[in-house]
Amino acid sequence: MKSSEDGDVGALSIGALASRFGLATHVLRHWEAMGLLHPGRDAGGRRRYGADDLTRVATILVMKEAGLGLNTIRSLSATADRAARHEILRPAAEELRSRIAAAQASLELIEGSLNCAYEDVTQCPNYRRIIAERGGPRSPAGDQ
Repeated sequence: MKSSEDGDVGALSIGALASRFGLATHVLRHWEAMGLLHPGRDAGGRRRYGADDLTRVATILVMKEAGLGLNTIRSLSATADRAARHEILRPAAEELRSRIAAAQASLELIEGSLNCAYEDVTQCPNYRRIIAERGGPRSPAGDQ
């Protein structure tokens, strides 16, 4: 590998940048087409990525890990206004809260099943309580 591709942050090729983050080059091209990346070009017209681009790719990856879509990330990058940022992020935060609640409910059901001493998990008091909370039949008084 050329030293300009692996040591000089100001001259990373698309392949070197993709490799650095474990991405395919087509991902970086897609992000560029969406307006998320704006690489410079060398005399031959090849993309060259600098330190700001590395920061941008890392930021995109972190935001994607947080559950944000590319359109939301693009909207966020297009504004420096705090109120606009809050307007963009509020729905994402609410959806994440909903997914967390669903995951917690799933974990409660699974842990209850793991801790159940009955042969038939549907007979466990915890399982019956969860089913009743979701509109199923109420547990007999003796199971509570």
